[in-house]
Amino acid sequence: MANFGKRLILARIYHFKLKQADMKRFMLNLSALMTLLFFSTSALAQFNTPAPSPSSKLVQTVGLTEVTIEYSRPSVKDRTIFGDLRPYDVVWRTGANAATKVSFNKDVKVGNTDLKAGSYALFTLPNKGEWKVMFYNYDTPNSNGYGDKEAVATLSVKPMDAGRLVESMIIDVNNLRNNSATIDILWERTLISIPLAVHTDNQVMAAFKKMQEGPSAGQYYAMGNFMYESGQDLETALKYVQKATKTDNPRFWQVHREALILGKLGKKAEAIKTAKHSLELAKKAENMDYVKMNEKAIKEWSTM
Repeated sequence: MANFGKRLILARIYHFKLKQADMKRFMLNLSALMTLLFFSTSALAQFNTPAPSPSSKLVQTVGLTEVTIEYSRPSVKDRTIFGDLRPYDVVWRTGANAATKVSFNKDVKVGNTDLKAGSYALFTLPNKGEWKVMFYNYDTPNSNGYGDKEAVATLSVKPMDAGRLVESMIIDVNNLRNNSATIDILWERTLISIPLAVHTDNQVMAAFKKMQEGPSAGQYYAMGNFMYESGQDLETALKYVQKATKTDNPRFWQVHREALILGKLGKKAEAIKTAKHSLELAKKAENMDYVKMNEKAIKEWSTM
């Protein structure tokens, strides 16, 4: 009976060791599997393939106006495009993947319609004899997001023969003049030319008139501040800064800079008076940084 008990205990110990070995093998296999999955996932995350319709961005200056066009470029690939892949009388996002985005940094005119500086989604309605071109205020890259919106500019243009096969669609800005250009869409053998007018003459005349009037108060302040920071003629710096501070609506930071220049020039009483003015303005603006800076400057000048 004692031998039987001993054999039973030995059998259980052996069984326990076998279970431990199985568990160890299981954990090793699990670790190897997790490592394989990690590297497989990382490899997939880093794996890239060419886009069928790669994105493109054009930046072109027309006169003094910057025109930016962001779109994706589909290719012909031995297909018939207009009238087939791009059916007639069906609104098109004028590119692939997303709504084509056209941006102007100044006001322009498209056809006979004035457009404010900003970004617009460009859509077209192709037809054999005439294309309808529509500009919408740009809200989303999702081309389906413009179905219920109203176009801010609409015009009709005649399609022309591009004179060659254009494999990958191109949107370009051509026929550059000081006050005009065209936004050209070329794909397959079709060319669409959208007239664009800019206001270069008015912009130049306005800039010239402003130049004749002399620098603005803000420009004088910027120059005075630069002279102070670079340790140049402080009397001239003070004169320039005061072009901004001696107005009906000076800013607390401008008045504070005036006080610092006065302090540097040794005009302590004037510096304290000016810093107190800046302190009042800073409190009204609830700018505690300038409140503290003015209080500190007033205390320092008062003890000298």
